[in-house]
Amino acid sequence: MASIKPTPERLQRFLNEADDAEPIVMINLLRYHEQAQYPTDAGAEPCSGREAYQRYGEGAGPLIAKAGARPIWMGTALGTVIAPEDEAWDDAILVEYPSRQAFIDMVSSPDYQAISFHRTAALADSRLIATRTGLDLLGR
Repeated sequence: MASIKPTPERLQRFLNEADDAEPIVMINLLRYHEQAQYPTDAGAEPCSGREAYQRYGEGAGPLIAKAGARPIWMGTALGTVIAPEDEAWDDAILVEYPSRQAFIDMVSSPDYQAISFHRTAALADSRLIATRTGLDLLGR
């Protein structure tokens, strides 16, 4: 099942479940529509899903910085090695936020809401996975 937007309940649970004093890294897995799916009243020029996501990124970049966050990595997915057969992603992005609250404040802001329609139009499916930074599983 495609997942594009979090429910208000999921956002609240996300905020309530952890210590807000620590930074988080959000893992974004993205699958684009071939053609962006803008509503007819959006006033957006037709484009590919990837191009619509770039429009979103142009608006989101300053908001990410304003939240004290920073993109730390982006890559094009080559394929899955361990995943269900029908699961495939186009891109993956890691963004570090100073706290869960910083993320919630950003995505709840009127400025973010004004540009999020590009993200919705762009994506056929996505995952947004919150992770705790600083875990050292490799003993380094």
